[in-house]
Amino acid sequence: MGLAAACGGSDGTGGTTAKGGEEGAPRVAITPANGDGRARPDAGITITASGGKLSQVSVKLKSADIPGTLSADKTSWRSTWTLVPGNRYQVSATATSPKGKATTATSAFRTSKATAATTINNVIPSPGETVGTGMPVFVQFSKEVPVKARPAVERAIEITSTTPTEGAWRWLTAGESFNGLPSVVFRPKQPWAPRQRVSVTVHYAGLKIGDKVFGDKDVTRSFRIGDSHTINVNAKTHKLVVKKNGSTVRSWGVSLGAGGDRQADGVDHLLTTSGVHLTMDRSRLERMRPPGKKKGDPGWYDEQVPWATRISNSGEYIHQNMDDPSCLGNRNCSHGCVRSPAASAQWFYNWAYRGDMVTITGTKRDLQWTNGWAYWQLPFTKWTSGGALGKPVTTGKAA
Repeated sequence: MGLAAACGGSDGTGGTTAKGGEEGAPRVAITPANGDGRARPDAGITITASGGKLSQVSVKLKSADIPGTLSADKTSWRSTWTLVPGNRYQVSATATSPKGKATTATSAFRTSKATAATTINNVIPSPGETVGTGMPVFVQFSKEVPVKARPAVERAIEITSTTPTEGAWRWLTAGESFNGLPSVVFRPKQPWAPRQRVSVTVHYAGLKIGDKVFGDKDVTRSFRIGDSHTINVNAKTHKLVVKKNGSTVRSWGVSLGAGGDRQADGVDHLLTTSGVHLTMDRSRLERMRPPGKKKGDPGWYDEQVPWATRISNSGEYIHQNMDDPSCLGNRNCSHGCVRSPAASAQWFYNWAYRGDMVTITGTKRDLQWTNGWAYWQLPFTKWTSGGALGKPVTTGKAA
């Protein structure tokens, strides 16, 4: 085929247009223009052809290919995600006419360096971690993301799993977050199917976060969903039952919160909360003291407690019993935790994943959805309403 190549200058509209030297050759336009030194990262890259169809497109950042979508009629191409600020891109595109005449256009440009102060602080779960079927996915930021930028951030999060899973994102302010970092959190509608891979990529680089400032870089996190672990605790029967993939593997007598310490906020802080908790973290030896009290106050204690698995932010753990053993399986004697025999507490500490579902029933204190990772306390429709887009998403199929 004949090939007429051109690398034209700007056509006056912010792009580079090339027209083949032969009559009847197609035109190819690339935006941003060749030589642009401050291209907007959020605008992406657009290539169009007239008088022919695009037959070859190459877009590179250093040696990496930049993904994009070719239109059904093959007359336009657009980058899938926004661009990395402060980087040089190289574009080459060829269009071919129905009579076989071809035109190639190229553009080399740099994106604006202006990045926002708001950055991605962390993504949870940890890289390669195996987690429970109730585990949320957290994208945590250094500061609050402006409300007007949130829809673009949600659309830029690519989440895939071995088993496609319906879920939704919800924005949490620093005050609602379990660790004080503003976050957007994904929660499945139903627990994750066990034994699968999940990957999350936040295409944050180049997103418009404020006036003329953009997200700094992309973040990718991959982890695994482990076996199905469910834990049921009944405050009336004083029993804890552990199931793995639907079969009971262990059970033991427990002692929950005795109650009797209603403070100024109207909450009895010695009652265990009823609801769906998630295991959050663990400590080989956890120092425990009562909230809202100081040394010398009635009800003060200061204890080092072994084999402690956290299930809320209000100081609730499944841990080794340190007091009257006759309470276990018989009556509620604790300060609000789930006291367990030493051997069982140690076994659970080593066995549980983060994100295992712990359902506690039979107490007069409800678990609030902002208490730790108690997100399963919200109906899914209400959870979904807290997203910027306000609708469920289904994870893509993991490769």
